Amino acid sequence: MNGDTELPVPDTVDVRSGPEVSEGLLGVLPLLGEWHGEGQAAGAGGDHRFGQWIRFSHDGRGFLAYESRTWRLTDDGQIVGPDVRESGFWRPRGGDDVELLVASPDGLVEIYVGRARTTTSWELTSDVVARTPDAPDVARAVRLYGIVEGALMYAVDRAGSDAPLRPTMSARLERIR
Repeated sequence: MNGDTELPVPDTVDVRSGPEVSEGLLGVLPLLGEWHGEGQAAGAGGDHRFGQWIRFSHDGRGFLAYESRTWRLTDDGQIVGPDVRESGFWRPRGGDDVELLVASPDGLVEIYVGRARTTTSWELTSDVVARTPDAPDVARAVRLYGIVEGALMYAVDRAGSDAPLRPTMSARLERIR
């Protein structure tokens, strides 16, 4: 769905068009846009490559909407099928503080709190993890995001109820819009 043409109140990924950007978004403004690339995931099904598309958009209010879609890749880059999907909101809370709310169809809802480490990097730690009975065993998580040489890079570490944090996903994405 392209919200810019189908909704009467559009989201936008471009600060030059659409609604005026809220002053509260300045701390996360570098994320705004669409990103595409590849990453590596580890999990119960084994390690694998994935492709990814992420969109950070705004509608003039003090948050960024977040959408992420991934697809599993073979070692030689062939698409196998859909993988992890998430949606949520980045909420700047004043100063360098930021919150991230994320939901995924595998039964996880995560609320993160954190801070901007620089003007282009953010470190977030889970404050609340809620899960359905059949969701993966996730008790806590840490997410690191940064823009390095124009690319969005991130890493997600997760821990189960009786396990330490371990790398789960990481990727390098280029801005496409």
